[in-house]
Amino acid sequence: MLKAFRIIAFLEGTSYLLLMGASIYKRMPEGNDAYVKLLGMPHGLLFVAYIALAVFLRITYKWNTKTFIIIVLGSLIPFGAFYVDKKYLKPLANIKY
Repeated sequence: MLKAFRIIAFLEGTSYLLLMGASIYKRMPEGNDAYVKLLGMPHGLLFVAYIALAVFLRITYKWNTKTFIIIVLGSLIPFGAFYVDKKYLKPLANIKY
């Protein structure tokens, strides 16, 4: 399940950055909102999956409240999902059970 969360985190972080770029492009004189409409739904689904998996993994890995809040905030801050992966998820993936 951790591997799936890492993939979802990467995709969610990437879709967030693309959606931010599309939002900026939309406001340019030659821009339109087609990219925002195209990226909005996939990003929303990835965000929901990120939060749901974070709640599940909190129980599985017994994350304390501070760690859990940082991981959830990683989905709200640009580049946050990549930070969460490097600092919190990758070390867990290297542990042999």
